[in-house]
Amino acid sequence: MCELLAMSANVPTDICFSFSGLMQRGGNTGPHKDGWGITFYEGKGCRSFKDPIPSAESKIATFVTEYPIKSEVVICHIRQANSGNVCLENTHPFTRQMWGKNWTYAHNGQLEGFKQALPVSVHIPVGTTDSEHAFCWLLDQLHFKFGSQEPPTQALFEFVALQASKINTLGVFNLLLTDGDYLFAYCSNNLHWITRKAPFGEASLIDAEVVVDFKEVTTSNDIVTVVATQPLTDNEQWHKMSPSAWHLFKQGQSIAASR
Repeated sequence: MCELLAMSANVPTDICFSFSGLMQRGGNTGPHKDGWGITFYEGKGCRSFKDPIPSAESKIATFVTEYPIKSEVVICHIRQANSGNVCLENTHPFTRQMWGKNWTYAHNGQLEGFKQALPVSVHIPVGTTDSEHAFCWLLDQLHFKFGSQEPPTQALFEFVALQASKINTLGVFNLLLTDGDYLFAYCSNNLHWITRKAPFGEASLIDAEVVVDFKEVTTSNDIVTVVATQPLTDNEQWHKMSPSAWHLFKQGQSIAASR
């Protein structure tokens, strides 16, 4: 299956350290060789880098690890294709506009019978993956439920969680979703998270010989949460989410979660 990575922070932060580990799983230390993508938010804007080749071989991925783009919200995906051809239009993350915001989505897993179970009418997929189809269906449900007026945050993401649980009945549906302010994570079977804050310490990547001392690159006020399919470091305590659980993060902190 694919692997996911996301970040929520209370100050603009680069994700170079975490991405340096994840990109190695794209064709080097892992089998996820069918493309990769990453989206950074800066205010209301976002910019994405994608490549349908393995991230471990991609010059664009190398550029991302070396260019410290600072953002408060990031979503990343490395792909092991099981639905749709290996091509740029099928490469996550996917971004669509709703309520004057750029919504970005990435999915890990495989869905059966998704075209019949998740009919779309307003938001039409560009590619052919089950992932993008489910995203378009989710946006349709938000459109039909709330119309042109964005609802309060709690109502919005509780509804997203309900729809995610419906999609999850079709197979495996690990989800990352953001509007640039909030980061929503839904766990079908495999998702981990860690919050780093003072007192900071060292972290060592599993997939690359890279160690960082966060005390040297942070302030005492910084709060950064990283969400990943599998832990990226071997000397920190990651939290494994339970099946069907979800978290909503803002500025690095979990502000709501499944009961």
